[in-house]
Amino acid sequence: MKYDVVVVGGGPGGLAAAIEAKKNGIESILVIERAKELGGILQQCIHNGFGLHEFKEELTGPEYAGRFIDQLLEMNIEYKLDTMVLDVTDKKEIHAINSKDGYMLIEAKAVIFSMGCRERTRGAISIPGDRPAGVFTAGAAQRYINMEGYMVGKRVVILGSGDIGLIMARRLTLEGAEVLAVAELMPFSGGLTRNIVQCLEDYNIPLYLSHTVIDIQGKDRVQKVILAKVDENRQAIPGTEIEYECDTLLLSVGLIPENDISRKTGVEMDRRTNGPIVNEMMETSVPGIFACGNVVHVHDLVDFVSGEARKAGKAAAKYIKGEVSEGEYIFLKNGNGISYTVPQKVRMVNVEKTLEVFMRVNRIFKEVRLEVKAGEEVLMSWKKNHMAPGEMERIMIPKAKLEQAQGKEIVVEVVEGRQIIACTSYDNCTEEAVGGAK
Repeated sequence: MKYDVVVVGGGPGGLAAAIEAKKNGIESILVIERAKELGGILQQCIHNGFGLHEFKEELTGPEYAGRFIDQLLEMNIEYKLDTMVLDVTDKKEIHAINSKDGYMLIEAKAVIFSMGCRERTRGAISIPGDRPAGVFTAGAAQRYINMEGYMVGKRVVILGSGDIGLIMARRLTLEGAEVLAVAELMPFSGGLTRNIVQCLEDYNIPLYLSHTVIDIQGKDRVQKVILAKVDENRQAIPGTEIEYECDTLLLSVGLIPENDISRKTGVEMDRRTNGPIVNEMMETSVPGIFACGNVVHVHDLVDFVSGEARKAGKAAAKYIKGEVSEGEYIFLKNGNGISYTVPQKVRMVNVEKTLEVFMRVNRIFKEVRLEVKAGEEVLMSWKKNHMAPGEMERIMIPKAKLEQAQGKEIVVEVVEGRQIIACTSYDNCTEEAVGGAK
C-alpha cells in the first residue's frame, strides 16, 4: 500500500491536517484511527465552548468534529477505523493492523502524527492507600457518562483542576451526584478561568488549592478519601487533613502527549513538552514526518489544534511537491517565566508573513510584559494583565521582525518590575512601569 500522505490519528488535528493536504493538491491521503469512530476525544465532549475561533460560533464537541468529518467525506479522503499503528520507521513506512485487512505495510511520502494525548493515571502520581473500585481518570468518567450511559458515582471527590476535571464536576452535579470538593496540588488552578467560574463557582463546589490526596480507604469500593494541605515543597502538612466519605475519586492530574510511536521513529523530543521538536512547518527532526495538536504540546482550545494541524497538512503538501526551502535555523528559547515555546526552531525562508508561536508560563503573572528579544534587542512587546499556566499564550511575530534576528537566538520572556518600552503597535511606544508575579 502506497500513499502520498498518511495521517496517524483521526481526531480534530488529524482530520484538519488531511483536509488541508487535500486542499493543497495531494490526492492520495489515508487517515488511520484506532477508535471505532472519527473525531477523537471530541465525541465525548458534549458541552459547548468549541469553534469560537474556527467557525465563529459556539458548538459542542461532536458538532465541531462533525464539521470536519463532513468535509473529509465530501473530499473522498480515505480512512481506516479500528486500526492500530504498531510502528513508523524513519523511512516513513507504517506498520498497522486491524481485523479486516490484517497486517499492513504502508509506504508514505509524508507522515503526519496527530495521536493526541493521554491522561496521567493513579500509578503515575503514586497516591497511597487501598486499591478499591471507584477511582477513575476524569476522561474515562466522561466517556462512561456521555457515551456509554453509566453513572460513575454519587459522592465524588476530584483531584486536580485541569479542564476535564472541572467540566466533570459540573457534569456530575447536573446528573445528580454530589461533588464534595476539588483539590489541586499547585497554588493555582490548571484549568481555564472560565471553567473555574462556570463549573465550580456557579455550583458552589469548593476548590482547595495547595491540597492533595494522601490516602484512599475502602475494601471493594472507595469509602473515604483524605485530603491534606501541602507546603512549598509539595509535602503534606500534618494536622491539615480533611476527610470525605465518598464512593468515587476522579483524577484530573495532567495530560501527556501520546508519543510512543514518535519515539520509535527516532524524532528528536522536547523534555519540556514531552512532544517532538518541530520547526516553522510543524516538521520533526526526521524529514517528511510532521506533528500537530496535542501530540506536540497540550492545547486548551481545540480551535488552535485545528489551526496547527492545517499548518502541518499544508507543509506536508509542500514537502511532497518539493516546495520547502532549506535555510539556516533560528532557535527559539524560553526565558524568564516561560515553560516552553512551539515551534522550537525556525527557517525564516519558509515563513510567509507571520510566525505563530505558542507557549505557557510557569506561574501566575499580573500586570507584566511579554517580550521577544534577539540578543539585547527587543523585537516585540505586549502588555499582559494576567497570565496563568492553565491558559496557553499565542503570539504572532511578523517576518520583518524575524529578519532582525538573523543569526541570533530568539528569546521569549516575561518582564516584571522595571521600566521598559511598552509598544501598543509597531510605531507607538511609550515608557511605563510594569508589575510582577503574584
